Amino acid sequence: MKYILIAVFLGLVIYISFPSPKFPEPMGDFYQSTEPADTETPLRRGYYTNATRQEVIEHYQSEFKGYRLNYPPEEAQTIIRDQTKSTFLEEIVHPLRESIYINGFEPTDPQYAIVIKGTPWRQKVIVRYVRSNLLARLLVVALSGVAAVLLIKQWAKKS
Repeated sequence: MKYILIAVFLGLVIYISFPSPKFPEPMGDFYQSTEPADTETPLRRGYYTNATRQEVIEHYQSEFKGYRLNYPPEEAQTIIRDQTKSTFLEEIVHPLRESIYINGFEPTDPQYAIVIKGTPWRQKVIVRYVRSNLLARLLVVALSGVAAVLLIKQWAKKS
């Protein structure tokens, strides 16, 4: 049992030590937003596109290669930025490491139509990249390992 626990622990340490990928590249037809809310941090970027939700998500899934999580669009104001309009919100995550949030707004009301420099766009996509600190990841895994050992010892005592 001890060797299995050590192997799992070392596997986790190796996994969380992988370097973080760079910010995912946008699709070819994306037009980058220059609005202040989309340029205030290099970890959040806004784009205008005529691609569908499925095309956008598939593109970022191929760029980031993680697990997909779906959120209600109302959470975009907490996760992406306050005042963010949203039709969909998805996360692509590398568990215990980093993730990207993809928020899309496809207006159905003509008053919210997206027209930039005379060009109409189907939707606006905001991508937020969330990284974690390597030391924090190592600390979490180390504490989890200690807790696992203590729990196994306690369980062995009672058996």
